[in-house]
Amino acid sequence: MFYHIFYRLSDVFTPFNIFQYTTFRAGGAVLTGLLICFIIGPYIIKRLRKFKIKQVVRLDGPKTHLVKNGTPTMGGLIILLSVVISTLLWTKLDNRFIIWLLMGTMWLGFLGFCDDYLKLKKESSHGLSAKAKLFGQIIFAASLAAYLSFFPSNPDFATLVNVPFLKSFFINFSFLYIVFVIIIVVGSSNAVNLTDGLDGLAIGNITIVAFTLALFAYFSGHFQIANYLKIIPVTGSGEISVFLFAVVGAGLGFLWYNSHPAEIFMGDTGSLFLGGVLGMTSVFIKQEFILVLLGGVFVVEALSVLMQVSYYRRTKIRIFKMAPIHHHFELLGLSETKVTMRFWIVGIILAILSFASLKLR
Repeated sequence: MFYHIFYRLSDVFTPFNIFQYTTFRAGGAVLTGLLICFIIGPYIIKRLRKFKIKQVVRLDGPKTHLVKNGTPTMGGLIILLSVVISTLLWTKLDNRFIIWLLMGTMWLGFLGFCDDYLKLKKESSHGLSAKAKLFGQIIFAASLAAYLSFFPSNPDFATLVNVPFLKSFFINFSFLYIVFVIIIVVGSSNAVNLTDGLDGLAIGNITIVAFTLALFAYFSGHFQIANYLKIIPVTGSGEISVFLFAVVGAGLGFLWYNSHPAEIFMGDTGSLFLGGVLGMTSVFIKQEFILVLLGGVFVVEALSVLMQVSYYRRTKIRIFKMAPIHHHFELLGLSETKVTMRFWIVGIILAILSFASLKLR
């Protein structure tokens, strides 16, 4: 909004020229996202407590989590409002990637809200059925995949996927690229959702991944930089970095309340849309495999659940003491904060490796 209002007035007042720069608006987005969280956070937490919108903790989980029973949930509303408002203020609203990211935020946020609402109504840790949730995610991801099949980010690389650490090496998914996009978006959404189990764990790693992808988006949208780094250039993708910096600001703001001991939980309202937009971004900027490396914490969390469930069904034996894997480490005797901090450290290391992939090829 600011770009469309002030940049047009730059002929009258030259300093308004600054609104054309992606870096300036990205800085504005991160600060706005942070400030909105600080402003609306206490109010939303207070209202959630008043209406008794509280977390129901799994009884089969670590006993140390029982004290969390009754902590307000649906905190994803704070993040969602911060991201949407910051995006509306600082991005170019006619950018197609921004339009899709906003739609993904609202659709997956609504899906997560429905899941959280049903958990409260049933007074249990089970909301929407897995099939219903997956159906809602696939509907959106399939719509995005269909759009990209007609209007790809870069027509020259429409169905090609670059392999990290290998220069100019691509895998052509051909007609299966639509399925690949659905797997990336839905998988990312659910992986983040599964990671959201300890105070600050999910939002900390989301912030790390969003910051890193924001820089990748900026690089791919800048043709000179993209050419120098030998990455796929994508017209207009620089604007995605403004959106992702809004996510970074909102993430840091939410972490203020979600750090141990958490005053509020994110809930599916936040985790589903945050994971979804990270997956969407990787598809838009043609860095799908980088997300697998960069979001390694989320990948391992999701794999631990898949391994546990599939192996237990066949053998009635558990691989881990409990899944997702962060609970396994807790049951081994590590404190919640130590598990969270170590997973953050792993996330930072993976971000460094992701940046290293740009030159180590």
